[in-house]
Amino acid sequence: MSISNKYVKNSKISEAKFREIVKYFALDLDAQTIALLTKLNRNTVNRYLSLIRQRIADLCEEESPFQGEIEVDESYFGAKRIKGKRGQGAGRKTPVFGILQRKGSVYTEIVPDCARKTLQAIIRGKVEPNSVIHSDGWRGYDGLVDLGYKKHYRVHHGANEFARGKSHINGIESFWSYAKRRLMKFHGIPQSTFYLHLKECEFRFNNRSTDIYKLLLKNFKNKPLS
Repeated sequence: MSISNKYVKNSKISEAKFREIVKYFALDLDAQTIALLTKLNRNTVNRYLSLIRQRIADLCEEESPFQGEIEVDESYFGAKRIKGKRGQGAGRKTPVFGILQRKGSVYTEIVPDCARKTLQAIIRGKVEPNSVIHSDGWRGYDGLVDLGYKKHYRVHHGANEFARGKSHINGIESFWSYAKRRLMKFHGIPQSTFYLHLKECEFRFNNRSTDIYKLLLKNFKNKPLS
């Protein structure tokens, strides 16, 4: 039997209990802690957290094309990487590509590999051609100028170079550090839910100066979860 809830269709809990879940979620508490505080079943809490994370992922995917000063980089999440290998040869780690607009938002995408064809297809879909792109020396970024990105600057980490004038990728690297530190508290995330947790990191980073609790409730009220 469903309960009237303006935030969730066919809800099994009251609006007040759902707001509690959202409040503790906004505070970045884990499911076990939220279950204890709300006095709800752990499975019930996980169900609503999954709905919230799926909505967050949908919102992240709707991000408009990036323009201006852009940083691009790839990173790896999960088990220990095999030294000296990148892409599919990096062991069991999951490769993730990221785009960051300086003084703006970040966008992440799980990729099958970090080959040039893979990365440049995402860049073409997400970054305006008149943008200024900053990257490291990875060969996956070779040829961006030929694609119409006339302003592409690189720093070569392999030569212990981390900045060249205004060219650096400190912003996207800061996001990677934040995301990995945050995900550590889950003590391992199944591959099946990694995407949702990654997008949650992206959402929290992009809204770090916003009241996430109010932002989410407003969104759910306008378009109830289902």
